[in-house]
Amino acid sequence: MIVWVTGANGFIGRHLVHQLAGAGHAVHGVGHGALDATEARQLGLRSWVNGEIDAANLNALAAAHGLPGRVFHLAGGSSVGVSIERPFEDFSRTVASTARLLEWLRGSAPNCAVIAASSAAVYGADHFGPIAESAVPTPMSPYGQHKSMMEQLCRSYAQSFGIRCTVVRLFSVYGPNLRKQLLFDICSRLQAREQELTLGGTGNEIRDWTDVRDVARLLASVAEPSSQETFRIINGGSGRGTSVADIAAGLIRQWGSKTVVRYSGISRPGDPASLLADDAMLRRVGFDWRIPLDQGLADYVTWFKGQAS
Repeated sequence: MIVWVTGANGFIGRHLVHQLAGAGHAVHGVGHGALDATEARQLGLRSWVNGEIDAANLNALAAAHGLPGRVFHLAGGSSVGVSIERPFEDFSRTVASTARLLEWLRGSAPNCAVIAASSAAVYGADHFGPIAESAVPTPMSPYGQHKSMMEQLCRSYAQSFGIRCTVVRLFSVYGPNLRKQLLFDICSRLQAREQELTLGGTGNEIRDWTDVRDVARLLASVAEPSSQETFRIINGGSGRGTSVADIAAGLIRQWGSKTVVRYSGISRPGDPASLLADDAMLRRVGFDWRIPLDQGLADYVTWFKGQAS
């Protein structure tokens, strides 16, 4: 199958391309970042377009390589903090890019299925325990609002024009090549031999941590909606919650350090106390999360030390 991945040069995108290419698909990518032909081939890409998700680039990709049978839409904002600092940039990356993609598909490839990566940030705060897909979204940051808008666009194009869309709400994805957020920050400070770390929040914040290699398998395995449904939402979480404090302690243990961690007690804007997936739908379709948290943290520390040496 001809498969396109938007945001193929990103953290999750690179792992997904590897997964799809390994399954024998002809994978083409579009998004931001300079990749020469050799780098693209090493990732598993047949071709790479460095640019916006717009009609000109999509037309060029189709003319050169044929229409896609499936598009994995990973392009978009990836940071709550950046969305607060530069909300219009986040809107453009997430909402406008999705609108351009869906409109192009409506006119040029209406039979193509879309798998769009959304975020648990759409759920917002005031959730304790597992959150089902049916929960009313109450996003508390521009990042979450824009992901919710992206989902609404997918629903609109599915209902009005028959574009088959599956939205996967990802939770706290980590793993090799992640160069930002909590794990990268802690490892960077451990590498600097800091004896005491002060982190934001209380440490009691609960997140549903999933290894990016499992997430890539999940995205690749999500089947198209059946002929009876053109739109669905799936939680891309494991249903297992782990506190920030336990993640920090696990990383320090894997590093072999005796660093002490303290918490400021001050939460970041847009940072809910708990985001945990109700994974009933994934269990019904038979998806299994294969990488335990301890192994994932150990692999992350190994990767970090290797790339820093």
